[in-house]
Amino acid sequence: MVRFTRAELESYRDQTMPDLVTPGVRLLFVGINPSLWTAATQTPFAHPGNRFFPALAAAGIIPRLPGFADGLSDEERRKFLERGLGVSNLVRRATARADELTRAELRDGAERLAVNVARWQPRVVAIVGLTAYRQGFDRPKATAGRQSEALAGAELWAVPNPSGLNAHDTIASLADAYAAPARAAGILPASDRREPDARL
Repeated sequence: MVRFTRAELESYRDQTMPDLVTPGVRLLFVGINPSLWTAATQTPFAHPGNRFFPALAAAGIIPRLPGFADGLSDEERRKFLERGLGVSNLVRRATARADELTRAELRDGAERLAVNVARWQPRVVAIVGLTAYRQGFDRPKATAGRQSEALAGAELWAVPNPSGLNAHDTIASLADAYAAPARAAGILPASDRREPDARL
């Protein structure tokens, strides 16, 4: 696995990463903002301790676990996109922790996201992080799951943050949470209720 020194990672602070989206996206996952590791590898949710890709694999949303911590290969990116999946972020700049962002940045990011969703037209948008959803969309009492409002015509969900700093969730519980919007988007069959940890 690729390794970075603290100084190397710090050199990526405030850098941005392009969205991982192509026409025909059905399910758009929206992270809070890139981590320094993500900016360094140009791969979303790339930190070795992040459970995003393990949870997707456990849910059957992707067929196998990619080597995400080293950065996705071109082939892995292509297969991810061909599944109808995409990834964006509320805030584009990289930080060491999400709590370094301001509420104004999150709200500006939510407005920018709405414009992008109107252009990309995914079926479902899943905001990955309930606190970020509450702050960015000014919904302080929102709960996880499908939201009553749509976003630029897309079904809107709020799902748990897969960061290793989120000790409340496991790969199994994240897989279950991510499978629900995947079923809504048609990525998984509507009747697919497999045990989320069966593939681990």
